[in-house]
Amino acid sequence: MLDFRYDTQLLIESDDLDEKAIAEYFADNFRGDCLLAVGDEKMVKIHYHTNEPWKILEYCATLGEIHDILIEDMDRQSRGLTG
Repeated sequence: MLDFRYDTQLLIESDDLDEKAIAEYFADNFRGDCLLAVGDEKMVKIHYHTNEPWKILEYCATLGEIHDILIEDMDRQSRGLTG
């Protein structure tokens, strides 16, 4: 059994992003693991395992335009299921 079921990935685009501040916000406010918040002041890629991907989307949408959103159910993947 996985502790965190959903692999959540997306891009955030804006004019003044701070990947370190974003990573700190994740650590302080969300439960999950395998965080990657990489990029520059214009675009940051997020990769995070969580049970509440909608909270990640809500927060990231406050930072700028979000796109290339991918949420995969890793439990289904581990059982060989698709969709």
